[in-house]
Amino acid sequence: IFEYDLKKIIALSTLSQLGMMMFSISLGLYELAFFHLLTHALFKALLFLCAGILIHGAGNTQDIRSFGGLSLNFPLVTVCMNLANLSLCGVPFLAGFYSKDLIVELACQYSWGIFVLLMMFICLSLTVLYSVRLTYLSFVGPYGGGTSISVCESDYSLVGPVVILSFTSLVSGPILSWLNFPAPVLIFLPVFLKWGALFF
Repeated sequence: IFEYDLKKIIALSTLSQLGMMMFSISLGLYELAFFHLLTHALFKALLFLCAGILIHGAGNTQDIRSFGGLSLNFPLVTVCMNLANLSLCGVPFLAGFYSKDLIVELACQYSWGIFVLLMMFICLSLTVLYSVRLTYLSFVGPYGGGTSISVCESDYSLVGPVVILSFTSLVSGPILSWLNFPAPVLIFLPVFLKWGALFF
């Protein structure tokens, strides 16, 4: 949450998601942990590629305090990186939602105790917190004074893989869900728990 190095933020975010996978394994949901591993690999690869383009275009600096307002110079990378961040947060109908929400709902259904559920929801809210902070400081916030060149978006060898991975961040969730779980999972939850993940 307090890190300013762009690559470190994304790498520590990977540790957070690995914690989510370990949590799933601890509940005995091995298939869901593997499913989250697959979807997470796609949108995290997109995050790292977008970060590389931003670092390259911002004069090889990784400090997000020197970015600010990069959405004007990197509109395509901004859209793709925000798509990956939203998928990481578990926004409905993106790749991360299909795996993460299923883990959360099954954890709520198995009733592992209020402490475990509270810790899980706090971890979900922290994921959203550092993702929104990264987006604000990089794209929306005031200009940090660093140099930025938008020539990166005209290089198709850089932008091509980003566009392909953006497409997979959109469609990999339902496709992998249908492939891994051909039979639908029926989950019964009270309304406040059903909306809990989206609220946090």
